[in-house]
Amino acid sequence: MRDVIILGSTGSIGVQALEVVAANADRFRVVGLAAGRNRELVQQQAAAVGVEHVALGAEEAAQLVRSVACDVVLNGITGSVGLAPTLAALEEGRTLALANKESLIVGGSLVTERAHPGQIVPVDSEHSAIAQALLAGEAHEVRRLVLTASGGPFRGRTRESLRGVTPTEALAHPTWDMGRVITTNSSTLVNKGLEVIEAHLLFDVPYERIDVTVHPQSIVHSMVEFVDGSTIAQCSPPDMRLPISLGLDWPHRVAGVGAPLDWTSASTWTFEPLDDDAFPAVRLAKRVGEAGATYPAVFNAANEQAVHAFHDGRIGYLDILDTVERVVERHDAHPMTLDGVLEAELWARREADALIAS
Repeated sequence: MRDVIILGSTGSIGVQALEVVAANADRFRVVGLAAGRNRELVQQQAAAVGVEHVALGAEEAAQLVRSVACDVVLNGITGSVGLAPTLAALEEGRTLALANKESLIVGGSLVTERAHPGQIVPVDSEHSAIAQALLAGEAHEVRRLVLTASGGPFRGRTRESLRGVTPTEALAHPTWDMGRVITTNSSTLVNKGLEVIEAHLLFDVPYERIDVTVHPQSIVHSMVEFVDGSTIAQCSPPDMRLPISLGLDWPHRVAGVGAPLDWTSASTWTFEPLDDDAFPAVRLAKRVGEAGATYPAVFNAANEQAVHAFHDGRIGYLDILDTVERVVERHDAHPMTLDGVLEAELWARREADALIAS
C-alpha cells in the first residue's frame, strides 16, 4: 500500500489520479489533497475518499507535504507556483511524481540538486515514455531523445497564416483537453519547448541530442535512440492515467489502467519534421535552456503573461512568442536561489506587461 498526496486534485491530472486510486484501492491510499482556489470541490473530493488533510494554494500545499507522511507526492499543480511544493517533497524524501513541469523548468538546479537518483518520476506522457524506453539500455548507450508533438491545431500552417488566429481557434487542440495556458502553449509549441528543457533536466542529455518530431496521431509518446541504431518507442492510446499510474508506483505497472492499442484494425502513424520557421518556440527554448540560470523562469513567466494578454484581446497570436523573445533578450541572470528565481519571474512578468502595453 502506497500513501499518496495529490496536489492539484481538482485539475485534470488530479481528477484522473483519483480515478486510478479508486480503481486500485488495494494498492494506493490518498492521505492528502491540495487545490488552488476551488475549496468546495476539493472538500467534496476529501469527503469522498475519506481524507482529513486538505490544503488550498501552493504555500499550504508545501506545508501539507512537510506535515503529512506519505510515500508519493503527485504534483499536478499548473504553473511555476508548484515550485515550493516540489522542493518540499524532495527535501522530505518523498517520491515526486511530477506533472508540474514548470517547477522543474524554473527551478532548474534548485530542483535537480535536491533530488536523489530516481526520486523524480515524470508524469508528462512524453517524459514517462522516455523513462520507460530508457529501461532498454544503459545511460552511456543513449544517442538521442526524440519527443513527439501532435502539432496542435495549426500543424502545416505557415507563420503568416497564423497572424489572425483567434483564442477560440488556439484552444481547439486535436487530442488533449487541457487548461487555457497549456492548450495555447501546445498550439504555439511553447509547451514542447518547455518539455525539451524538462527532458534535459530529467535525463541529463545535452540539448543538441534532444529532438522533436511531429506525430499527429499521438500514439507514439516519445522515443529513445541508442548508439547501435535501435530506437525504442513507447506507444499507447492517449490516456494520462497510464503515466499517472506509473508515477504513483514506478517502475511497476498497474493492470487495466488503460486500454491497449487495437492491432486488429488498420492504422497509419506518421512523423513529420518540425517547422522551425512557423513554430520557433522549440528553437528559442533550447537557447534559453542552454543559457540556464534564471532564463527558463523568465521564458515561462513572460509566456504566461503573453498568453493571458492574447486571450484578453490585447495582443495577436504571433505577438505571444515575439513578446517572450524580447523579454528573454533583455534579461540578465539572477542568482540561482529560490528568491532569485521568484525575482526573475516577477521582473519577466512586469517586462512582458510593459511590452504588451506599448
